[in-house]
Amino acid sequence: MKFFRIAIIALCIPVLASFTAHKFYVSITKIEFAEEEQTLQIISKIFIDDIEDVLQERYDKTLVLGAESEQPKDVLLMNKYVLQKFDVQVNGVPMKYEILGHEYENDILKVYIEIQQVSELNSIMIENKILMDKFEEQQNIIHVKKFKKRKSLVLDKDNPKGTLNFG
Repeated sequence: MKFFRIAIIALCIPVLASFTAHKFYVSITKIEFAEEEQTLQIISKIFIDDIEDVLQERYDKTLVLGAESEQPKDVLLMNKYVLQKFDVQVNGVPMKYEILGHEYENDILKVYIEIQQVSELNSIMIENKILMDKFEEQQNIIHVKKFKKRKSLVLDKDNPKGTLNFG
């Protein structure tokens, strides 16, 4: 009986060792229309290690993100990257946005963005190519909320932009 157990375990080890962990490449962006303020308030959540990999490869191998170790130049490069990879049009009009800041929550980077002077939200086109230049499997999930109505998009390398209509 003992030999049988050892044989089963010996056969299972190579099978279990052949399975490799597959990392999930995803970001989540929440956009909310604040009618009283006439703004779109945006929070984008990105895994710190993923964006750090992209920024190190693209700009500076010494770049480190994290509340204790990051330098002002690291934040500037992060903002530059987000500005290049994220675009919004409201009602067919290209919008300018401002990165208000960021914070860290466990292994997630939260980037706070605001678009001002949005008096009406009938349609929104979002292009989000963040991390798609590094990870083939990257998916950027977008949730847009207008009043109590919520709509979502899943963007990937083949479809990096999409439009939601609220009219």
